[in-house]
Amino acid sequence: MKIDGKKLDAILRDKKMRRSDLSSLAGISSRTLAKISKGQDIRESVTERIAAALGAQRKELLRENRILRVLEEEMRLKLSGGLYHETQVRLTYNSNHIEGSRLTEEQTRYIFETSTLGDLPSDLPLDDILETNNHFRCVEEVIRRAEEPLTEDFILALHGKLKEGTNFAAKYGAGEYKKLPNTVGGIETTPPSEVRQEMRALLAEYAPQRSADFEEIVAFHYRFECIHPFQDGNGRIGRLLMFKECLKNGLVPFYIDDKYKFEYYNGLKQWRSERGFLLETCRLGQDVYKRLLDYFKISYED
Repeated sequence: MKIDGKKLDAILRDKKMRRSDLSSLAGISSRTLAKISKGQDIRESVTERIAAALGAQRKELLRENRILRVLEEEMRLKLSGGLYHETQVRLTYNSNHIEGSRLTEEQTRYIFETSTLGDLPSDLPLDDILETNNHFRCVEEVIRRAEEPLTEDFILALHGKLKEGTNFAAKYGAGEYKKLPNTVGGIETTPPSEVRQEMRALLAEYAPQRSADFEEIVAFHYRFECIHPFQDGNGRIGRLLMFKECLKNGLVPFYIDDKYKFEYYNGLKQWRSERGFLLETCRLGQDVYKRLLDYFKISYED
């Protein structure tokens, strides 16, 4: 998490303190003070020590999570044509299309904007249509619960929403871990009997960080996809989780454009030997989202 230097200095002035006084009182180093000045991430435990030393609430020190606040407000207002609207359409279309959905971006947009099917081709798979509408609901849930810790229950519930009412759910279940072995890109994944144990180990390692940086979020995604905990929907759930965790940690979120699908899969495949491929693809997604933020004149910080 990032401490707002201006807010910190205002509290210090009010208490007639200097930053050096805070350093001694809270037991923090000059390096931590420098990170605050540069707008870099500070661990939650350190932020809590600073707040306690100042007799302040942690939220009084933190930078405003501008992107999340805009998404929350536009979602609440059901605002048409804004950041939330474009996020829903672009994130849903691209994530579904990567997985083989036959709906076009225009058809996806029509379903979101009208809540009707319109004149869709009769040969479109029913699950493509249902999962598009379900993905809209998943994005809502990700925004609504963005600042909550990442938990096994949340991940299972998100998968349940994505697959609800589909033919797949009738056959394999929704919101349930896989029962049959599966692969990703021809690579073996965690056996069904070990999934719950591996998911809990992954979350136990990741969740206590509370404040995660960009590379830690992408690393979590890689490990999640290696486990491949569900019979289907792993990619979409994994990308939704990255979006959520970026929002939670005050980072610019992103979606993977379908035209970069090959680079995305290659990045996952090469992660162990070269992390840069996947990180670069995700950074490219961030740049695309930044252009959207620029268009709507929504401020963000790198």
